[in-house]
Amino acid sequence: MIFAPAPIGRNTLAPDILSEDKKGSRKIGPCALGKRAMYLNSFFVDRRYYVLYGEVSRAFKRVAMSKGGFTGKGAFGSIPYLVVQLKNGREQQCNFKYEEQVDTFLSALNKQHPEIKTVSAEAEKRLLAERAKEEARYVKHLSPAAEETLETLKAARGYLEKEPEIPARLAGAAKDKRIMDRMNPAYRYAAAAIFLLALGALVFGVISIFRHQGYAMYFVLFGMAFLFYTMSAQILPTARRNKKYANGVWLDAVEKSRAYVAGYEGFPIPAQYAHPASFDRMIRVIREGKAETTADAWRVMKEELKAINASVTVSQTEYDEITAIKPMFLICDYEDAPESVERAV
Repeated sequence: MIFAPAPIGRNTLAPDILSEDKKGSRKIGPCALGKRAMYLNSFFVDRRYYVLYGEVSRAFKRVAMSKGGFTGKGAFGSIPYLVVQLKNGREQQCNFKYEEQVDTFLSALNKQHPEIKTVSAEAEKRLLAERAKEEARYVKHLSPAAEETLETLKAARGYLEKEPEIPARLAGAAKDKRIMDRMNPAYRYAAAAIFLLALGALVFGVISIFRHQGYAMYFVLFGMAFLFYTMSAQILPTARRNKKYANGVWLDAVEKSRAYVAGYEGFPIPAQYAHPASFDRMIRVIREGKAETTADAWRVMKEELKAINASVTVSQTEYDEITAIKPMFLICDYEDAPESVERAV
């Protein structure tokens, strides 16, 4: 292997074994999961490092910057990271372009190595406390109809979990479309102006260097800094970041979801909302005694989701569920009909 990944743990693999393991690894975004090790990226190079699973204590998602996707006030998209903590105390943070890729990576890691925790230590404590509060609200003795509905919902959820990339792609496409649809054009104009000024400063600085002018380096540095700033802000339209492309990705994600759920007879919810979090919230509705049938659980779940806004305080679990599925419901205006997907484009 010409460019062999460097180890970040204490243990290493022989070159031939490392090459074989990396070649057969499952690539997810800039990282990958092999049979013996996981492969992590540096800021610029994909799968630059590797670490054996036995040396990993935790791997979890960290998100920086708020989308403002539900209010329309946000200027920037979120920046998702995969954080890998080793047993020796070292921490490696990997930047991803798409948040759903981090979710897919952690889901695959959890299935392959359930002994590795996929939440941070702080989140684990919060989740335990939240779970105790949640279970206190559950009805102790459900009716036979409610129990049957629970089994139906769990089975459908399990079917989705067999192909986690499909609901993850659906959620990611909905988020990106929501951002594109809600982004104020003024942000793009401002970013374009900054980009052009930065580019001009960079060109002027380079020319000044050849003329041996003392202030040239300042123009180069400031020009490069603002160029990287505007590009990292993800505001400027590109071939993959515009309304047309976002609509196409959304329609493609829904179509793949429809094709997949068509293989499950009597799938209980519309394909455009087919995500494990949708079922988690419906299951919670049943356990809290608010409904007994699938139809009623679906109706109550949508009403509760619709009532949640920026002024409502929710638990971490609910927050993760809401950020995953609410963009889908907002795009389709909470309608169940298949036509709601096309009308949103």
